Amino acid sequence: MPENRIMLDVLKGKTVSPPPLWMMRQAGRYLLEYRETRRRAGSFLDLCYDPDLAVEVSLQPIKRFGFDASILFSDILVVPHALGRDVRFEEGRGPLLTPISAAEIAALDGETFHVNLEPVYETVRRLRAKLPDETTLIGFCGAPWTVATYMIAGHGTPDQAPARLFAYREPAAFLQLLKVLADQSAGYLIRQIEAGADVVQIFDSWSGVLDEVSFEAFCVRPVAQIVRQVRAVHPKVPIIGFPKGAGGHYRSYRQKTGVTGLGLDWTVPLTTARELQRDGAVQGNLDPLRLVAGGKALAAGVEAILGALGGGPLIFNLGHGITPETPIAHVEAMVKMVRSAS
Repeated sequence: MPENRIMLDVLKGKTVSPPPLWMMRQAGRYLLEYRETRRRAGSFLDLCYDPDLAVEVSLQPIKRFGFDASILFSDILVVPHALGRDVRFEEGRGPLLTPISAAEIAALDGETFHVNLEPVYETVRRLRAKLPDETTLIGFCGAPWTVATYMIAGHGTPDQAPARLFAYREPAAFLQLLKVLADQSAGYLIRQIEAGADVVQIFDSWSGVLDEVSFEAFCVRPVAQIVRQVRAVHPKVPIIGFPKGAGGHYRSYRQKTGVTGLGLDWTVPLTTARELQRDGAVQGNLDPLRLVAGGKALAAGVEAILGALGGGPLIFNLGHGITPETPIAHVEAMVKMVRSAS
């Protein structure tokens, strides 16, 4: 593996100044060129499954901003889609699925799972071939809990009450769903690594709605299962965990799952982030709305993160995905601020 991909150095525990920089959802609607490609693709899933177009949008932020990492353009819900579940995306409504029942969980069939996802693996292969040699390529999946919330409710909800209720009322079926998703997601990440991903990230966007007992059972254990399976095949490939909203659970999450790097949301105090950094690399955690606001708000946020975390292993990123209304000029300003740090 090339030695000039500085994000990999950070994930080994090294301090790099200035730190490597990328953004979650960096290939997205804030870019005019993305909106044009999205229009040509037809549906969102068509874009995810078209290697030519998926590579094109993955490269757009790299060409424009020169980020240190590119992340595969796809979606966490291709996993249930590849398992045969109905998934569609409607403008203004987001993802919509046919809610799964307890009986249907037992019937989930992964026989054609990797065949269905071959276009994604082809995207990874082509993307690695086209990226600059120094650019890290990140593969990803959704964490079982977060993916399960959409499968059960059929759409996103403010507090994922449908999935929480299902888990309490149908505990055996729910744990079976998490196991299926963990096993299939581990295989999905392994295939991405074999196709050329340098790093993989596990997104748990809804971990913050769970109580302590449920967090352990629904977030920590399934992710630990994924990490064990991936490490059994690719022991040296770094794994980043991003349990958004985990609050006081962040440290135990890293310890119990075994992830290499820890993605932090913007609510994590920088004093806490600095303590977490003692155990290894952290990633984050600029409030995406500071990037929308720009000016002094952006500068203050960037300076605070670099001041608190720049002396240790840091991957500079947002505390969640970039929002569509973000001005490109503000992204350019952020890149300049981070890159001028020393």
